Amino acid sequence: MAFTSHADGIIDIRRQHAQRVAGGQDTLRDHIVAGLLRPVGQKELPTMLLYDERGLRLYDDITTMAPEYYLFPAEEQILKDHADQIVRSMHAYTGGAPALEEVVVELGAGLLVSSSLRKTSHILLALSRMVTPTMDHTPIHYYALDLEERELSRTLGSLGDSDVGEAIQGKVSTKGICGTYDDGLQFIEEGGLEGRGNLGRLPTAFSEQYKVEKTNRDTSPSSGSSRSTEATEDTPPSTPGVHQPLHVLFLGSSLGNFSRGEDVAFLRSLPLRAGSGDTLLLGLDQDNAPEEIEAAYNDPKGITKTFILNGLRCAGKALGDENLFGEDKWEYVGKYNEQERRHEAFYKAKAAHAVVDPVTKAEYSFDANELVRIEVSHKYTDQDAYSLFTNANLRPIHRWTDSASKYSLWLLERPQFLFPLLASPATASALPESSALSVRVSASTPFGLPCIEEWQTMWSAWDFITQRMIPPSMLFQKPIDLRHICLFYCGHIPTFLSIHLARLLNEPDTEPVQYKYIFERGIDPIVDDPTQCHSHSEVPTCDEDWPSLPSILAFQARVRARLLKLYGDIDTGKVELTRKVARVLFMTLEHEAFHAEPPAWTTLAEAWNSAPPPTTPTVTLGPTTVILGHDDDEADDASTDVAGHDFGWDNEHPRRAVQVRKFAIDVRPVTNGEFFEYYNGKGKGIAQFPASWIEEDGETRVRTLYGPVPMDVAQHWPVVTSYDNLSAYATVKGGRIPTEPELRLFMDMFACGYEGGANIGFRHWHAVPATTGGEKDAKGHNGGVWEWTSTALDKYDGFVTSKLYPGYSTDFFDTHHQVVVGGSYATIPRLAERRTLRNFYQHNYPYAWVGGRVAYDLAE
Repeated sequence: MAFTSHADGIIDIRRQHAQRVAGGQDTLRDHIVAGLLRPVGQKELPTMLLYDERGLRLYDDITTMAPEYYLFPAEEQILKDHADQIVRSMHAYTGGAPALEEVVVELGAGLLVSSSLRKTSHILLALSRMVTPTMDHTPIHYYALDLEERELSRTLGSLGDSDVGEAIQGKVSTKGICGTYDDGLQFIEEGGLEGRGNLGRLPTAFSEQYKVEKTNRDTSPSSGSSRSTEATEDTPPSTPGVHQPLHVLFLGSSLGNFSRGEDVAFLRSLPLRAGSGDTLLLGLDQDNAPEEIEAAYNDPKGITKTFILNGLRCAGKALGDENLFGEDKWEYVGKYNEQERRHEAFYKAKAAHAVVDPVTKAEYSFDANELVRIEVSHKYTDQDAYSLFTNANLRPIHRWTDSASKYSLWLLERPQFLFPLLASPATASALPESSALSVRVSASTPFGLPCIEEWQTMWSAWDFITQRMIPPSMLFQKPIDLRHICLFYCGHIPTFLSIHLARLLNEPDTEPVQYKYIFERGIDPIVDDPTQCHSHSEVPTCDEDWPSLPSILAFQARVRARLLKLYGDIDTGKVELTRKVARVLFMTLEHEAFHAEPPAWTTLAEAWNSAPPPTTPTVTLGPTTVILGHDDDEADDASTDVAGHDFGWDNEHPRRAVQVRKFAIDVRPVTNGEFFEYYNGKGKGIAQFPASWIEEDGETRVRTLYGPVPMDVAQHWPVVTSYDNLSAYATVKGGRIPTEPELRLFMDMFACGYEGGANIGFRHWHAVPATTGGEKDAKGHNGGVWEWTSTALDKYDGFVTSKLYPGYSTDFFDTHHQVVVGGSYATIPRLAERRTLRNFYQHNYPYAWVGGRVAYDLAE
């Protein structure tokens, strides 16, 4: 297939689109006809009709002459104020410096008309400021992708002639790609931009297809939307890779023109490689006041109306007669659909009439007042955005909002692993019929039988933590004196699974059998007297006596294969699926998930360092009745009624009602900054120095997986420290640590959950500022920590010890352990979102990812 290039530096890939059309794929005409053949009330025209050359110039007028269109100035403010920070965050993977032959691609860059030029110019200038004089060639290559070639060429030329073009000369080259989104993304994915702008270095296969001529002058476009920010959320990109990074810009809330679901599919299609440093800078409009949104799309000067009606001329032109749809027969109607959270633009027929297709002679009739939809612009709540990203397999690195919090710019990456939303667990119907691992059981609850996808995601997380975050030099070290060496936990997880599979199936243990005597059970000695400890495995005392890591990983692979075989046997009916079988699978998966947190302490940025304050520091709750626990009796495990059953650990059963008196509680947990002030003030000589802090060069810093960060960066994060520390702090504040029922009541009312942005499931790899109690929505998250309660772990009425894992709770009914609830940033959603879950740690144990908040007694 042939591709052409022009002297203005534009690669024309539209021939690929023409070949697809010749091969039977739909044309623009096809889409127009299909939309006009729909029933009354459902007719529509393609949105791309709005963006011909005239439409782009009209859009430019909207951005410069219609102040009601708040999206543009909000984006511009974000980019103007934070372009350098945005670019630094994009390059966190490469240490804040551009990579050799780096590529930045702007989607829909035909919108880089004159006004928008000044927005993307902020990014281009910030990129150029990263280039050092020691670089002997242009290291960064910017490509503007759009279907309108003339507008693309004009914009690139305008940029080259501007002060911005002069400033970036020799640092950022600017070129164009003429084609559709699909064409461009396929071109990039197939390696069309490998060589990173050095046009003599294109791979042989592509140098023959893309006859690119070098331009005499670097020219560059600007973009249709960007953002700047008052509020900031940031965490470095997660994982390394071998390819040079690709940075994609999709600004202007253009994604809002896709339907729900199509936006997910489009983001999934982006050629971002997991763990490579590739990023996506995405602009999204927020769910602002309906009257404000409607005004943005219906300015009093009528510019938007002219812009929309221009689409009728384009529709007629595509059918063969640009005057086919007479504008005098139509009017523009725009309205905000609050239920769907989208603005909808329509053509409204002034009277009943018909048009005849000049090519096919088909007749398309319209009733009086009939609406034909031309555009939708979806708006995104935080829950919409986080759900979108998770479903699209993207992880937020950083978020910026404008000063009025109307618009957001998100920086995203494709992570090595990502936990799916609990609202949409994998079901058998999503798996191929030929799969031997489907297990045809209705996934009507996220807390029931784990599906294969959950295991695979958990294994990806576990392998990344244990094999890539823990260096080989630390395998025989004890980062925590009260725990085993790191290597122990590499063997413990597959051993625990092997033991329970063998018992369940009445089969021999996985070889080598001796592993179960080394790795069966870890330790949790009493902090004040480490000689006191529950029963546990006897482990080697010399490094050379431990099994090697390769042998442990080979064992792990055999155990995992054994588990997959069990799913296959369930699927075929060879093994009957009872609640006991499902319970073993639930228990072993969640056991692995619990253990994914402690290794993070062994490897302990410009990060989230601000958060809007809560509208009120405390809320008053009660008196009321709180329901704790659920009914999950192991005595019923012979039952085959598995679908829809929620499983839990023995300390979650049975369901019980608890009375709570009137009390007040802080809407956010104690922060590093608040505890630091207490530690150096009223807590001096009383409080213990938190293990999550470290002293460096006389400065207190907060530990993260990326290294210690200054206290002023992490001051708004929840402090991670012991119960004793936080209980003493609460006393000084005139309060106390809440009981389990009190904290459960608060979380039931105010927690936003994983799909609402809660920092769990490695969404961020450190704590972040809490968001509960915000002005727009009182619901939020606590920043990514478990929370202490004043409830001691102990027996209660109805408690029954587990037969499968008898020592899980009872070994710790010792007056030393406190109940903690919720989950940390390293807790998988399945655990953190189950409201009945009760975890526990010793009251003076310093190494758990646990924070806390203060409650206050009130008179009834």
